Formats: sequence, structure tokens, C-alpha cells
Amino acid sequence: MEKIFEQLNDSQTKAVKQSEGPVLILAGAGSGKTTTIVSRLAYLIKGLGIPASNILTLTFTNKAAKEMRERAYEMMDNPSYPPLLCTFHKFGLLFLKFNIHLLNRQNNFVVIDTDDKKRIIKRINLEIPTPLIASEISRYKNSLLSPDDAYKQAELYNYQQIAKVYEEYEAYLLENNLVDFDDLIALTYRLLDENPELAKTTSQKYNYIMVDEYQDTNELQLKLLQKLCSEHSNLCVVGDDDQSIYGWRGAHIRNIIEFDQDFAGTSVFKLEENYRSKEPILKVANSLIEHNRSRLGKKLIPTRGAGEDVTILNSSDENEEARKIAAKISKLLDSGVNAENIAVLYRVNVLSRSIEEGLNRSGINYKLVGGLRFYDRAEIKDLISYIRVITNFHDDFSFKRIVNKPKRGLGKASVDKIELAAHANGTSIFEYIKKVTLADLEQLIRAKNAKTLKKFVRDIQKVAKSVAESTYNFIDILEDTFHLKDIYKGMQDETDRVLNMDEFYGLFRDFVKKTPETSLDEFLNELTLQSEQDQVEGESIYMMSIHASKGLEFDHIFIIGLEEGFLPLVGDGSDLEEERRLGYVSFTRAKDTLTLSHASSRFYKGRRSDLQKSRFFNEAGLCEGSLIVEKNTAFKKGDLVRHKIFGTGRVNGVSKSGREFKLNINFAGTKRDILASFVERL
Repeated sequence: MEKIFEQLNDSQTKAVKQSEGPVLILAGAGSGKTTTIVSRLAYLIKGLGIPASNILTLTFTNKAAKEMRERAYEMMDNPSYPPLLCTFHKFGLLFLKFNIHLLNRQNNFVVIDTDDKKRIIKRINLEIPTPLIASEISRYKNSLLSPDDAYKQAELYNYQQIAKVYEEYEAYLLENNLVDFDDLIALTYRLLDENPELAKTTSQKYNYIMVDEYQDTNELQLKLLQKLCSEHSNLCVVGDDDQSIYGWRGAHIRNIIEFDQDFAGTSVFKLEENYRSKEPILKVANSLIEHNRSRLGKKLIPTRGAGEDVTILNSSDENEEARKIAAKISKLLDSGVNAENIAVLYRVNVLSRSIEEGLNRSGINYKLVGGLRFYDRAEIKDLISYIRVITNFHDDFSFKRIVNKPKRGLGKASVDKIELAAHANGTSIFEYIKKVTLADLEQLIRAKNAKTLKKFVRDIQKVAKSVAESTYNFIDILEDTFHLKDIYKGMQDETDRVLNMDEFYGLFRDFVKKTPETSLDEFLNELTLQSEQDQVEGESIYMMSIHASKGLEFDHIFIIGLEEGFLPLVGDGSDLEEERRLGYVSFTRAKDTLTLSHASSRFYKGRRSDLQKSRFFNEAGLCEGSLIVEKNTAFKKGDLVRHKIFGTGRVNGVSKSGREFKLNINFAGTKRDILASFVERL
């Protein structure tokens, strides 16, 4: 027992000892979340004598599950019967193996991965972009919509087609005894929902449930947990509403914010002592996140003492920014800091290109986490292949890469036939298509494809001629002729890919501006030097998106692109509160120093754009004229509150009233506006 509590502070100890009923542990960044959940697991088994077989602990990644398992076993001196500690999807897999027969299906099913899923979809439909269909099917399943439901909801013809593909896809899975990733949870929920007795026995088996990273759960996972807790209320969830950054992936922040409404009688514990970051870092993180309204409210308390002030880098453009950051990193490395303790973070992947080039010029090794180097990305390689063919019609390798991008209905077999014929005639594929008659080409492939290929070759020749007239305008003619951005239409990452292409177009124009006499060959040679770096060996600094950095920590953090439009990302579909949470997550990755960088202009969407400094500098209290931090209201729509005269009521709405918050409250049918400081939350 002493071993369990010796490393815990008072808040952690109280949270660990609250074994009964629903428990919400609000764990701030760097506050010892994993230590707390692992200690609670050990306490249930070693302290209270709860059988390990009655405890279920769920998390989101195999890595997190492995780390928690190892730490729990060590704390419990390697128990002979370990508790079930796994991801949601692994739990679903185990559950289906035992119970899928209740859906008249065999338990020797095979789980397919994302690539398998896309291949099956392609067999069914080639008209609508496969990633769009795959994404919609995933959304349907997580919303518990059958193909019939999806069809009824579809107003646009396109979505009626997707619903039809969904129906055929489901039939294919059923016929071949396959389940996809989403089925692991959707079918598990369906079994529990359709079989009350099974739900009862499962809930009685797992009468203590814990969930890590609860802010990342979606609606279906919440419903599954409610089924698993149908016979008891012993659900303990650990998470941080301020680190909910996966809304685009279906995670729902309301799950953690309204946990006490979903599970009555909740005990709430806040872990606010931060063991990671120096005081100045936590000061700006706390200031920034206090501007969010949709939060439960907590403040990170520093335990590591004072440190260096947060540094702000002001640059005129991305190239100056890259030089400054490379110089600062070089200085850190020269002072003896290990490269692996340094990271550069960004909100939008497209920003990595200039930093990569700056690090390359300074001879600093780096590793890109969760992403490809800029010039290795598929959309950039496609563009480079187009330019290679335009400069050299005989480049068969590049020609084969682009011949079906965007899709021209050409299968691999057709391309192989043409390549064989070209080689037999001692010429390149391009020259063969250009010289052979349409009738002869139609002997090899379908007439429609033969005409498409003839047009493709003519278009390449037309674009190649435009280079002689204006190298600068060539890139616009290339895009207008081939509509290369359409390749990624409907894909989940369409915006990122198009931004990368615009960045490349801007890079090309900048190169031509600086060297007006340049040729396409010279441009390609420059790229080759950039993209064919020697394999990075030895220690490297890390570069990654803010999303990829969650859960990690580094001694020294550089965050680039703190401009309106990049961080925060603004526009259709963006959520300013989630953008603020991304800023908060990025700040709190830093242990010792934090450097925030912004540029006055960048290449953006193919041209240089002037940019405004991010509002986050103001909100974090980092520049003169900072906004006054308005204290967040603890109340939100749906809360039950008590007024000393009007009694109990429910909050209908929250609005600002000077420096205070005004609540519109329904008191048993009578609605009144009351200042928040005059009521208490029930």
C-alpha cells in the first residue's frame, strides 16, 4: 500500500481512494495523469481486494496501454492474474470473438485495415473519390446509421450514391465474414443494445471501469460505456477538456464537460500541479486557455520553479524565420543540449518546408514525426513528375506516375501494353503515343482510352510550349490544363494537400523571380539537391504537427506560424476554442524553454500574403495591449443551479454582461436573467 501512495500528491491520493461511483479526474498537462490512473488500478486490486477480472481499463493507443500495463504490473509486483487493460477497439475485438454468433455471424471473422477497406470500396465504385466514401461510411457507423438510414438522410445525389456503396460494402463484409475497424465498437454496442441479458452480465463482470484520455471519446464510445455501466456506476474517467483537439476526428468535448450529467453523483478531482514545465511557460498557457468558455476550469500550478521567459521571434518572412530558428537550435546544440530534446511544432503541415530547408542549410539533422518530408509528399512528387515529363518527353518513369493523375480511366494493364509496344519500337511511351495512329492505338486499348491518351500528349506539348513564352506563368498554365488539385477532391486531407501544392507553386514563382533566366531543368536540379538528402543518422531534432506532439514533452520547444489563418486556423469549419486548445497543448509540451515565432508574410495559396500576428499573443499576455483576461463562467447551458430566493432552475443560456456573466435561467417555467455570481451550481 505504501508503494502505491508514496509518489502521489494530495489531489492524486484523494482521486485514487475514491473507488465507488462515477469519478471524473481532470488531469492538467504534465500533472501525473498516468501515475494516478495506474495507482488507482493498483489500489483497487491490492488495497481493496477487487478481483483483477472485474476491472476494465480502456485507453486509445496500444502505446499508452503498454506503458500503463508495465507500470501497473511493477506497482503490483507482477500479478498472476492481470486486469484487462487495452484500447477500445481491442476490447471490441475480444468481445465480438465471444458474442458475434448472436448476430448469426461466425467468430472466425477477419478484421480489415484501412487499405483493405479502400480496395473493397474501389471495386464497388470508381466515380466518387474513395477516401470520401470511406470517411462517410466511418461516420455512418459511428452514428449507428444503417445503409437504409444513410439513404433516407441523403439529400444530395452524391450522398445517395455513397449510401448505395455503403449497402454493397456491408453486404460484401457480411458475405466474406469481415469486420472493419469501426465495426469493432459499433457491433459491440449493437450486441449489448439488442441483448439486455448480455449487457447485464457484461456490466456485472466489469464492475469497475476506468477510461484514459476521456476527452477523446466520441458519441458511440459514450453509449458503449453507458451500456457497460448499466448495473453499477463505478466509472472513473481521466482526461483534460483543455486538451480536446480531435473534434475533426469525431471526438466530442461535451462528453467530458457534461460527464456529471451523463453519470449522476459524479465526484470531481482536479490535478493541477504541473511537474513538467517552468513557471513562465505555464503562465502563458494558463492565460491563453482562460479565454475559452467551454471548459470546466482549472489552473496549472508550477512545481519546477522559475525559468527563462517565453521568447517571441518576429520575422519578415518564412526564410528569415527559418534562419533564426536554425541559429537558435545550433546554439542549443553547441551548448551541449541533446538534439532529441528539441522540437519544432506547427499547426499546418505546409509550414514545415521552409524550416526543413533552413535546417538543411545549417547542417542540422531532423526527423519528421507523423509526416513525410515536404518534397516526399505524394502531391508534390506528382507535380515534380509533371514538370519532369514537360522538360523531358522521354522520362517513362515520371510519365507512368502521372498518366492516370487525375484519373483518366487507364488501368495498369493498358499502360503495360503501351509500354511494351513503345519498347518494341525503340521509343519512349510519350513518343509512341504521339506518333502511332489512333487506329493502331485502339488495337491495344479501348477506343475511349486511346483518345484520352492522345489528348493527354497534346496537352503536355501545349504546356511545354508555354514555358518558352513565360516560365513564371507556366505553373498556372499547368494547373489550368490538368486541374491537378482535383486529384484530391473529397479526400479527408484535401485542404492540407492543396495547401502543399499552393506552397509548391509559390516556391516555383519565388525561384523564377529571384533567377529570371532560370530554366525548368535548373529548378528541378535545385529540388533534387533538396529532396535527395543523405539518410539522416545519429541524433536529430524533431519536427511535427501540434496534433502529433500530444502526449510528448521536450526540453526546448519552437512553435512556428503564430499568425491569423495558421494558428489559429480561421475560416469555414474551424473552431476557435479548439484552436486555443491546440495552442495550449503546444505550449505545455515545453519543459525548459518555449519560443513562439511569427512571420509578417508567407507563401500561401500560391502567392505571398501579408499576415496578421496571432491573437494568441494577446490572449497569452505576451505583448503590450494584451486583452484583459475575462474569468470564464463555471456555468453552461443545461446546468442545474440554485438561487436563494427563486429556488432551483436550469440554465438556458450564458452571455456577457460587462465583466460578469449573465445566465438565462428557467425557474419552474418562469425565465429570468440572473448574474452568475448570485447562483450556485448543483
